[in-house]
Amino acid sequence: MKKMYILGIESSCDDTSAAVLNDNILLSNVTASQDVHREYGGVVPELASRAHQQNIVPVVDAALKRAGITKEQLSAVAFTRGPGLMGSLLVGVSFTKGFARSLGIPMIDVNHLQGHVMAHFIKEKPEDTTPPFPFICLLVSGGNSQIVKVNAYNDMEVLGQTIDDAAGEAIDKCSKVMGLGYPGGPIIDRLARQGNPQAYKFSEPHIPGLDYSFSGLKTSFLYSLRKWIQDDPDFIEHHKNDLAASLEFTIVDILMKKLRLAVKQTGIKHVAVAGGVSANNGLRNAFRDHAKRYGWTIYIPKFSYTTDNAAMIGVTGYYKFLDKDFCSIDKPAFSKVTFK
Repeated sequence: MKKMYILGIESSCDDTSAAVLNDNILLSNVTASQDVHREYGGVVPELASRAHQQNIVPVVDAALKRAGITKEQLSAVAFTRGPGLMGSLLVGVSFTKGFARSLGIPMIDVNHLQGHVMAHFIKEKPEDTTPPFPFICLLVSGGNSQIVKVNAYNDMEVLGQTIDDAAGEAIDKCSKVMGLGYPGGPIIDRLARQGNPQAYKFSEPHIPGLDYSFSGLKTSFLYSLRKWIQDDPDFIEHHKNDLAASLEFTIVDILMKKLRLAVKQTGIKHVAVAGGVSANNGLRNAFRDHAKRYGWTIYIPKFSYTTDNAAMIGVTGYYKFLDKDFCSIDKPAFSKVTFK
């Protein structure tokens, strides 16, 4: 029987990534990040798409070489079709169309958000465990905060989501207000480990049901800082560890309260976390604490699978390949949507 090799391509934002999987076993996962955005305090779409154009061919070449296969051995190419930055997506989509057509192999379009959830199904060894269906997944990133009931790889039900800002966006903007730089997530995470999470209180939203809101927290953080800086112009420098720890604590508390409610309502105690914010140590520790306190079975991804990466696109493509769920060449990229 011919071995199945899937090439995954991810280009939804500012990381160009390519991965090769043999079935659902990961052989390589190569990512080129873009440092150019740091000086602007956020991703500049035009610069991102140009960098993708420079990176995509060498990244795919490196992924194939590290996997020890040639492009002629590939069975299919899975790619992020959306959501994301349109210019960035177009680079990956256009490359995939030309690459797959030249090899005469099928294309498999993947929803970026679905890919984050499916990161839990990447295997590095055949004996690696994966969550059983159904499970609850907290998907938290710079652009999304959702609680998802995962019934199957292709059946995901959004139980709750942010009505304004995402958790990662709130962290980045509060970091920017403090003058700490971009991206804010890793900076806040590092400082929070040395601070007191109970030092400061910020207002938490009162949104009914399982939906989230983080815009009010951002406003509360900004107004509190303005008041404290009036009394001490160097307040941020003197208290940045405590500020970071208190901010992180508040955001994690908001996330976990709704997640507990979702588990209670569904009765499903297999609970996963995914997306860029799942790299946050405070959130990871909260998951471990809830596993002990509430008897949850938790699934926390490796750090390398939390950020945008092609391995999660490739493993989703593997399951879609089994169902012969292929993409026609006329399908365009899309910038906004939740799950199909």
